[in-house]
Amino acid sequence: MNVYLAKFMMYYEIHRLHHLEGRSVSWISQHLVLNRRTVNKYLAMSEQDYEQFLIKQSSRSKKLDIYEGFIRDRLELYRDTSAAQMHDWLKEHFPDFPAVNQKTVFNFVHYVRDKYQLPVVKTERQFQAIEELPYGQQAQVDFGHSNMRTSTGKRVKVSFFTLVLSRSRFKYVWFTDQPFTSELAIKAHQRAFEHINGIPDEVVYDQDKVFMISENNGDIILTSGFKAYMQTQSFKLHFCRKADPQSKGKVENVVKYVKSNFLYNRTYYNADTLNDEAMGWLGRTANMLPHAGTQKIPYDEWMQEQPFLKPLQPYSGQTASISVYTVRKDNTISYKGNFYSLPLGTYQGKGTKVAIHIDQGLLIISEANADKQLARHKLATGSGQRIINNNHKRDNSTAIEEMINQVADLMPDAEKALKWLQAIRKKKSRYIRDQLIAISQTVKQTNDELIVGQALEYCLQNSIYSASDFTAIIDHSIREGQQKEAKIITLNPLNGQNKADAWQKPQTSSIEEYQQVIETNKKNG
Repeated sequence: MNVYLAKFMMYYEIHRLHHLEGRSVSWISQHLVLNRRTVNKYLAMSEQDYEQFLIKQSSRSKKLDIYEGFIRDRLELYRDTSAAQMHDWLKEHFPDFPAVNQKTVFNFVHYVRDKYQLPVVKTERQFQAIEELPYGQQAQVDFGHSNMRTSTGKRVKVSFFTLVLSRSRFKYVWFTDQPFTSELAIKAHQRAFEHINGIPDEVVYDQDKVFMISENNGDIILTSGFKAYMQTQSFKLHFCRKADPQSKGKVENVVKYVKSNFLYNRTYYNADTLNDEAMGWLGRTANMLPHAGTQKIPYDEWMQEQPFLKPLQPYSGQTASISVYTVRKDNTISYKGNFYSLPLGTYQGKGTKVAIHIDQGLLIISEANADKQLARHKLATGSGQRIINNNHKRDNSTAIEEMINQVADLMPDAEKALKWLQAIRKKKSRYIRDQLIAISQTVKQTNDELIVGQALEYCLQNSIYSASDFTAIIDHSIREGQQKEAKIITLNPLNGQNKADAWQKPQTSSIEEYQQVIETNKKNG
């Protein structure tokens, strides 16, 4: 129905309710969700007046008319562009774009689409048929949920596990009235493998939380229980990407089949009864009727597939106490209120995970895949403690040693410089980096090996171990040299008169005064 016809129907409905049924304006406005003034305005119009009103309204200029060409061009190139994205493009390309409501932009984009016949064309994902997999190669697993009605009329939510062999389409389903955990999922696996009388080479899964904790950029981190189970099994895991159900379409169809063919309008009594009924359904319908795609009976195909399945693997049901923890920015993990250190560099950004387990009072921390051990700590008592392994601390010694050698190489006598710098390190270990930086800057700025060598010799002879004193000695030597080289120039003012100020000599400090200061510092130090 077009907009023009819909508005006329609204006009006729208002007049019918008011003139034929005698409804008030207030009642009509509430019933049709219209403003009272709108109802009054429409009642005051004749049919001809209302038609002219609609024509005038449709032909009036729009606030965004000047942007029509831009919007049309963009829609011709990108049919799937949303109104919200178009709004952003308009603000980006037109700095003076008026501040309008998002609904205004939406309506105008819709108007341009209708005017130029530019409907939304969404890009469809392309699929292609694939060859049937070999017998015994793959099974697909998924979970489903359904609300069932009990015999007393109450509603109960049931969850179910489904497995289907990809080649034969032989199915298995198992129900529980509890949410699935890793332990329940493992139990369902064992029941399924017993039902199909073997294990396939590979099982395909969704990224479900009962199986895995994190995708971790391709390094799948399994839950502790499922990881322990997989260590006893011979099949490979294949996890689909998130939001990609098409990659395991066979089991997705089985979930729908269970809901529509088995669960629909079925009464729930208890989980055991439901599982007994499900086994009957599998035996007479799900695995005995020809498959819609292959036109083959799953049971017959399964009989041919059995020799290709691996033997069942026993499982004790005991799960290793492995847990996954997030690494903090300071390369520690928080475990039961205490913080345990990790080697520097373990933290690789947000979401970095490690695996931990307890063994004879020790906290063992390993990489997320539990292949490489990272740290061992004795479990702390209480809470709020920081347990730091000294091997995990930042190693500054190598960097400082290298820095000392670099600064020593700047000096005329590197051997003496090294001796002096090591003495500074011993005396001012806390500030050694700052001391080395200051000395390096002074030497580079001086650019005179003779002065630097004399200053170094003076510091060694007088046990001066300070960057600031070293800089002061060099500055004094430079000033003293400048005074010796200075020439006396007789001033000859143009007026022929000599001023007394011209003959004044600037005040200078003597080296004896500086030596006295140093001697005093040595006595006090």
